[in-house]
Amino acid sequence: MAETTLTNLRVRLLGDAQASGTDWPLDTAFGRFDWLLPQDADDDEAVQDDAAIDAVLAHWPATQAVAAALPADWARLAADVALLVVSAGADAATTLAWLQAGAQDVLTPAEAAGAQLPFRLRAAIERKKREREARTAYATDLQTGLPHRQQLVEHMSHLLALREREPAPMAVLVLRVEGLATVAARMGQEAVQVLRRKVAVRLRAGVRASDVVASLGQDSYAILLASVLTPADAQRVGQKLLNAMLAPLRVSGQDVPLATALGLSNFPEDGTQPDALLQRAIGLAASAQAQGRVGMANFVESGGQGGGAANDD
Repeated sequence: MAETTLTNLRVRLLGDAQASGTDWPLDTAFGRFDWLLPQDADDDEAVQDDAAIDAVLAHWPATQAVAAALPADWARLAADVALLVVSAGADAATTLAWLQAGAQDVLTPAEAAGAQLPFRLRAAIERKKREREARTAYATDLQTGLPHRQQLVEHMSHLLALREREPAPMAVLVLRVEGLATVAARMGQEAVQVLRRKVAVRLRAGVRASDVVASLGQDSYAILLASVLTPADAQRVGQKLLNAMLAPLRVSGQDVPLATALGLSNFPEDGTQPDALLQRAIGLAASAQAQGRVGMANFVESGGQGGGAANDD
C-alpha cells in the first residue's frame, strides 16, 4: 500500500477564534495544520486576501440564521476550499441548510475542540480536492484539453457582464469539421482523437492568447473573440481559420484533409446572451457549405491553400 504524503495544511479561522480548539497538537497523523487567525476585524477581507488556504473553520451562533451568517465571500470560498462550520446546538434543519450552502461538514464545539478535528479537517479537504478534480474534468474535453461548452458559456457570461458597464464588440465563431467519420472508418477512432487534438492546436495558433477556443463535441469548435473592432474583423479571423484548415493534418504518416464550415455571431447585433450568440453561430455553421476536402475524398477547394500551425506535428 502506497504511503500518503502529508503536507502542511492551512486552516483559516472565522468567527470566534478563541473557541477553535487550537490546543491540540498541530502535528497529527492526518498532517500538520497551520492555523491562520483573522488578521483584523473584517474576517471576509482576511480570507479573501489569503489565496493559499486549504480549509476554513467557521464558528457561528446556532441562533443566527444560516443565510444571515454567510460571509460575503462564502460562494467563492465554497468553490475553492473545504468549509467546516462549528455551531452549538444546530438541529437537523440548520445542519442541512449549512450543507446546502456549500459547507463540507458541520461540527459541534466539542468535536471542534476534540481529537476528531484533524480527521474531520483532512477528510473535508480531500473531498474538496476530488470535487475540484471532477469539476475540472467535467469542464474540459479530455481529448483536446479545451474547455467544454458550459465553461465557454460561463466565460461569455463574465465578459457580457463587463460589457454592460463598458460596451465593446465581441464575436463567437463556430467551426464545423467534416470528414471525421470517414477517418474513423478508415483509420480507427484513435486517429480521430489525434486529429481533434491537432485541430485544437491549429485553431489556438490562429487566434490571440486572450481569445478562447472550446470544444462543442466531436466535430465542432467554438472561438470566442473577446474583443473586435468591427464585425468585419471577426469575419476576417473566421476566414483565416478556414484557410488554415485547408492544409491537411498528418496522422500516422498520412496527410488527412478535412473540410470546415464557419458560423459567426456578433455582440450585440446578433444577441446579448451567451446561449443566443452561441446557438446562432452553431446554426450558421450547420447550414454553411464546408470548404476543403470531405474526409479523404478529393473535392474542389474554395479559397487559397492555408498554412498549418508550426506545431501541428
